[in-house]
Amino acid sequence: MQEMQETIAIGAMLAVVSGLMNGSFTLPMRFLGRWEWENVWSIFIIVSCLLMPAAIISALAPQSWNVLAHAPAPAIEIALLTGFAWGFGAIMFGQSVSAIGISLANTLVLAISSALGSFLPLLLLNRGKLMERSGRMILAGVVIQVFAIALCGWAGHLREKTAGINAERGNLVGRARSIGVGLLLAAGAGVFSGIFNIGFTMAQPIANSGRVSGLSDFSSTNLIWLLMLGAGLLPNLGFCIYLFRKNRSLPGFAKPGSSRLYSLSALMALLWGGSIFVYGAAAPRLGALGTAIGWPLSLATGLVLANVIGLALGEWRQAPRRARGWMYSGIVILLVAIVVLSRAS
Repeated sequence: MQEMQETIAIGAMLAVVSGLMNGSFTLPMRFLGRWEWENVWSIFIIVSCLLMPAAIISALAPQSWNVLAHAPAPAIEIALLTGFAWGFGAIMFGQSVSAIGISLANTLVLAISSALGSFLPLLLLNRGKLMERSGRMILAGVVIQVFAIALCGWAGHLREKTAGINAERGNLVGRARSIGVGLLLAAGAGVFSGIFNIGFTMAQPIANSGRVSGLSDFSSTNLIWLLMLGAGLLPNLGFCIYLFRKNRSLPGFAKPGSSRLYSLSALMALLWGGSIFVYGAAAPRLGALGTAIGWPLSLATGLVLANVIGLALGEWRQAPRRARGWMYSGIVILLVAIVVLSRAS
């Protein structure tokens, strides 16, 4: 019993660490204004979606490549297609951070993606559960999140109305946009993150194939991450190449003093990519408690930290008090929604 409790405690701690990494990975963007958005994002996406997954798989389970070659073809196709679609959501997320700041972008995208990530799999894969208790709780959680999203969006509108779109940006990479554009980008990122969740669920035969071949739960799940993240790399690189040509920003990589910019961009990738793999290590330790403990812990930790970072950087310093009040209210309601969704699971 004590050993089981220690295992669960370690799993919960890893879930919190995952949330801390996910909530802080956009922080380096605040100090990368000497580069264009595409310079930063191309390094971030190559490290997090290609180099890191390949390195982890090769180091921990070199036989994974052979296992993957014999995994079910339909599941591989689903992983690649949904991962490719998710890539467009990653672009929108990166653009939304530049558009409306770290705290608001993270809050909106996390809320929309978690709502759709809970609702879409139920709607598309198991519609009959909508009328069961768990289905009704998921619907309730999604409704609560929609309300919270509206409050946060209204807070962003009030901030923009008072301080303008360029207030308190510091050296944030990319260019500011209106709250309306930011909301559209966040909504798009959330929708495609929901598709990512569906793809991960439907690609589970790949992980099952890994377990049958003797891989651990962690290494088996990494097979899916490798395919989905690798496919998501393609639209991101394509968009960066388009922006390189449009903005003539490729020479930016050779600017004097760029080593710091390379380091910060790589740090972004290690934090975000690491959050995925750390949570992947947490889930097997939590077992059936993963959705009830690990998922809300990671989500809530990331949400709170991203907003603490935004506040510390002064993103809401020029906003009126009522705007901050609406934003804080939205965050509290989002935390309630996360608890409701975790109970439904």
